[in-house]
Amino acid sequence: MSKEAPVGLTIMEKLMGLLMIAIGAITFYVTYTNLGSAGINPILFLAAGLTLVVLGFFLIIVKAE
Repeated sequence: MSKEAPVGLTIMEKLMGLLMIAIGAITFYVTYTNLGSAGINPILFLAAGLTLVVLGFFLIIVKAE
């Protein structure tokens, strides 16, 4: 017998992935367009934005069990 994940869990996982992609893309875009006012080290914010985008894609691609 195979156990399947509840439908609500699967939907929320995909929605959280989309939300993480959106937040990561906005963070990356705003930091990239305002590099001068981002503070001492804007690379940290760029990396954080890209990390959120990658994790969001991972949440969308992965299959819940």
